[in-house]
Amino acid sequence: MYRYDAIDKEFLTDRSNEFRHQVGRRLAGELSEDQFKPLRLMNGLYLQLHAYMLRVCIPYGTLNVAQVRRLAWIARTYDKGYGHFTTRQNIQFHWIKLRDAPDILDALAEVDLHAIQTSGNCIRNTTSDPRAGATAEEIDDPRVWSEVIRQWSTLHPEFSYLPRKFKIAVTASAKDRTAARVHDIGLALRRGRDGTLGFEVMVGGGMGRTPFIGQTIKEFLPATRLLSYLEAVLRVYNRAGRRDNIYKARIKILVSSLGAEEFGRQVEEEWAQIDAARADLPDTELARIRAAFIQPGLEVLPAVSDSYEAARAANPALARFARNNVSAHKALGYAIVDVSLKAHDATPGDANSDQLDAIADLAERFSLGDIRVTHEQNLVLPHVKQSDLPALFEGLVAVGLATPNINLVSDIIACPGLDYCALANARAIPVAQSIAQRFLDADRAELVGELKIKISGCINACGHHHVGHIGILGVDKKGEEYYQLTLGGSGAEDASIGKILGPGLNADQVAPAVDRLVEVYLAERQGEERFLDTYRRIGMTPFKEAVYVDAH
Repeated sequence: MYRYDAIDKEFLTDRSNEFRHQVGRRLAGELSEDQFKPLRLMNGLYLQLHAYMLRVCIPYGTLNVAQVRRLAWIARTYDKGYGHFTTRQNIQFHWIKLRDAPDILDALAEVDLHAIQTSGNCIRNTTSDPRAGATAEEIDDPRVWSEVIRQWSTLHPEFSYLPRKFKIAVTASAKDRTAARVHDIGLALRRGRDGTLGFEVMVGGGMGRTPFIGQTIKEFLPATRLLSYLEAVLRVYNRAGRRDNIYKARIKILVSSLGAEEFGRQVEEEWAQIDAARADLPDTELARIRAAFIQPGLEVLPAVSDSYEAARAANPALARFARNNVSAHKALGYAIVDVSLKAHDATPGDANSDQLDAIADLAERFSLGDIRVTHEQNLVLPHVKQSDLPALFEGLVAVGLATPNINLVSDIIACPGLDYCALANARAIPVAQSIAQRFLDADRAELVGELKIKISGCINACGHHHVGHIGILGVDKKGEEYYQLTLGGSGAEDASIGKILGPGLNADQVAPAVDRLVEVYLAERQGEERFLDTYRRIGMTPFKEAVYVDAH
């Protein structure tokens, strides 16, 4: 992963000291809550239903062993013993006392972590592929470009107070594991015909109360011109984005109102006025950032580990785990392992302090000390020898992290919902748990195959429900919690926004409704079709009839 230098470390220490002073003034009554709110938000501190919540930035989802152990210590010392991984590859602690926040930021800074720009109307944490540097699919390592964006955007004087929050994703594979097309800017690495590196630039994606799929405004941007082009996009948005209405302030509304072609024209016009020598990254700086990434010391191994194959043949549980949670690595004899945070009785995305410590230990032993966070609220160990997979599996089993359900029906994305969030209308966690309970039969779950269920407790869509194959949105109806189902969404390379199935269901009806939707799919699918493929082929009607035959 990227190694912070002395300047990075000094900056984090100074920022932590600054916030300690601000908290002291708030506790002494020298700052009102209205005065303190923008200060705490720029340091990732929210005031939620029961306590303060601290959102810690995990740049492009990459962690080392020391950082994970520090997160475990924070969970154990200052929270209730767990953390919640989010769809922005960050981690949240939901039970923080204000007086402890400066000490936590100091502890984070010691291991090169922070909470800067995890909230506020600024450029948030850039998300990227959790398999970066490990998969043979990628054109280039997207973490390098995500780090370029991090260094450029952190406390950028021109873009610290945008009309609204701003999110960027970088993907480098044909398989998009970043949901790039539902970001304010999605960047997809491409190779030109002459072999040069560049980006497809997609702008105006997003979810919330008005979801949009991002539109391509530049098919091929030379990689060397990335920062000046981003500057042009953000200048157009900063100048023309609405500041009079919080619900219409995101760049997606501006792109929609102007049209992608006109927005792109304005960006080109702005870009032409920017001094490339000033704005773009010098080759020497790009080389410095590349060199700062510690490359894993991979061994030369046989393509197949005989001991692993024998263990898999002898252990059906390991075989199931391998089918669903283990993927090919770019290096022979290695594997990429997805660690599910979606055990059937767990809160999606949560890991307790003991589990975090165990992950750190296992990563140190088996994954070259490298841990990744996915936008689907799971973890990845990216560099595991095939011969180590049986021992790693047993280590995961011991701490309840060996659930073999990646991309299956119980691998559900869910926001914290009304159990924690002051903005939520309905609970999300118990709905996710009740659905997972319906699919405890692992054979049936594998029969269903890839099915992405995403649940949000309110229209802000932190659970990405708009792009779920089955999306579930919690709504309030005269003080009662109801849930609106959508079908046909996707946050992948085939991105689409789901369509509403029908009237809202109460909490007890949601899991049975999902069961009926799955049964329609199993009856109608052809060949190797996924749920999403079958839905796109046969349409909404058969699913709607199955759910509402006696739901009301």
